Amino acid sequence: MVCRRRGRGLECPILSERHPHSVAAPKTFDAQRALALAAETFEIEARALLGLRARQNGGFTRAVQSMLQCQGRVIVMGMGKSGHVGRKIAATLASTGTPAFFVHPAEASHGDLGMVQPGDVLLAISNSGESDELSALLPALRRLGVTLVAMTGQGESTLARHADIVLSSAVDQEACPLNLAPTASTTAQMALGDALAVALLDARGFREEDFARSHPGGALGRKLLMHVSDLMRSGDALPRVAPTTGFTDMLREMTGKGLGFTAVVDGDRRVLGIFTDGDLRRLIERGADLRALTAQQVMHPKPRLVRADALAVDAAGVMETHRITSVLVIDEADRLVGALNSNDLMRAKVI
Repeated sequence: MVCRRRGRGLECPILSERHPHSVAAPKTFDAQRALALAAETFEIEARALLGLRARQNGGFTRAVQSMLQCQGRVIVMGMGKSGHVGRKIAATLASTGTPAFFVHPAEASHGDLGMVQPGDVLLAISNSGESDELSALLPALRRLGVTLVAMTGQGESTLARHADIVLSSAVDQEACPLNLAPTASTTAQMALGDALAVALLDARGFREEDFARSHPGGALGRKLLMHVSDLMRSGDALPRVAPTTGFTDMLREMTGKGLGFTAVVDGDRRVLGIFTDGDLRRLIERGADLRALTAQQVMHPKPRLVRADALAVDAAGVMETHRITSVLVIDEADRLVGALNSNDLMRAKVI
């Protein structure tokens, strides 16, 4: 076949004919049709989820029990779109108290099956239940002695027949207008995985604190795991003076430490009071003779205190409740060990 020159380009008979696998030329966009298809998709997938509830039976409870009693890990496998869903399910399980990870079935046939150990529970996801990559692993998985949980839309499939426990993720219809692309079926798989995770975290007594330990970088983790002692200023950075300290020396301490206040403590480091920039402004407005004053004469007695082992979010609550920007920090013996202000909390993203 020869391409002929035509004008400034080339005309190729092969390319000029429509290839059977080429993408169809887009039609004129119809906004109303797009909205109608969106609405139909939502309805189909909503029906799929409601139908999913009726399909669950003793298989679901046995799956939860096997994962709850598992001494190893929950291994999740799936190919294609089911694999993408499987990665999410594994991540959700791991973050809610059930040790889990995803293994790609194709890679498992080439060495990654070594990640699976006797005593593990394997959750295999396949809408058809006939995935070649999963089917090829079935004999090896049987020899390993793992508990095989099949999540499939076909109860008579190869995967279902070889499984110890079957979870039905069947749907009556895909949302795809051609009824081909995995849409409603993957939504059902995702929801079924979420249901497993929720049932497991409830059975484990999983709490907010446990969730925070799995998410130390998130907002909840910062709020539930970060303590005042993690953020407070201490040592030489902590402004403090004795009650007999003169006014000039007290201002020098405040200025040098840059916190806008200083604590007034006795010889045992117990807090007697606090003096702030606000207190200074009020004294100047009254026209007081500042040079003749001592720290004890100008301090504000009984300041707000927090314990070093308190949560940082609780310290933020004290500041908000009493409309203050700083608190002094004490130890279990009520001795001054630090100071904390709102800027410290904001830098740590606690507030």
